[in-house]
Amino acid sequence: MQREYKEQRQHIIKKLGLLIKQARIEKTKSISLISDEVGLSKSIWADLERGQKDPQFTTLWRIAEALEIPLSQIIASLEEEIDKNLSFIEK
Repeated sequence: MQREYKEQRQHIIKKLGLLIKQARIEKTKSISLISDEVGLSKSIWADLERGQKDPQFTTLWRIAEALEIPLSQIIASLEEEIDKNLSFIEK
């Protein structure tokens, strides 16, 4: 179960990173600009986009604000990208 949890978690983090990167590119914001707006280093921002960092909820909120999109849109887009059967709870 632990291995499956880690794999699912990593899958979601990678999808989130891609969504964040796509939104940043659509807004034509550089990593330097967006990381300054959010208050993160460029290296941490790049790690987020590569799916190597799992942002805290409040950080994700700041990211949504800097990208000028509702947080709910990020969540909805992520839900569309992942398998509907994905669950972290053993049933």
